[in-house]
Amino acid sequence: MTDRNIQRASELDTATLSDALDRHGLNGQCYRIKPRSTDFRMTGRAWTLLYGPAGSPAGTVGDYIDDVAPGSVVVLDNGGRDNATVWGDILTEIAHAKGIAGTVIDGINRDVALSLKLGYPIYSRDNWMRTGKDRVQVEATGVPVNIGDVRVCPGDLLRGDADGVVVIPKEHEDKVLATAEEIQRAEDAIRESVRGGMTLREAREKHRYHQLQTRAAQ
Repeated sequence: MTDRNIQRASELDTATLSDALDRHGLNGQCYRIKPRSTDFRMTGRAWTLLYGPAGSPAGTVGDYIDDVAPGSVVVLDNGGRDNATVWGDILTEIAHAKGIAGTVIDGINRDVALSLKLGYPIYSRDNWMRTGKDRVQVEATGVPVNIGDVRVCPGDLLRGDADGVVVIPKEHEDKVLATAEEIQRAEDAIRESVRGGMTLREAREKHRYHQLQTRAAQ
């Protein structure tokens, strides 16, 4: 069955979705989570995993990729750690072959070259080569996680582009997408009005641009 809201989100950029989230008073902009390439684009529903410090003996960093459905976004909460990676080239190759939409990490990844070669979208805090093996371990899958100070629940809608990642909570996605589409139409109309000779001030007033940025009454 086609997921219409994934298609709708894929036609909007993260800046527009960010404005729509703000209008509804929702925190969905993942702070400091960036694409490893500005060419990357990603849209899909969250498949979540939580990491914690390794015990003694250490647990595994996980062989979960077999369980992730095509079209999903792998969302890995590594607590923002920048001293050990939880994603590398084997996972990239398998995820790409399975048709997984992309990977988002509150932490770092390695083996960037293969993700660039394959065009597989990875969004993270940074990249570095040191493994997470014996440093972190899987705590749970399919649970709410934190990505860039944003709560992500399984099934939430994620959109990534050159500016970063936004998360749209599943229970709010219809109204957020509708607002984002409204903002996009207004911005398109403003550009057309300016091209037709109107000043930016006039165009914004005509199309009620500043009202679109105002938080809606709850």
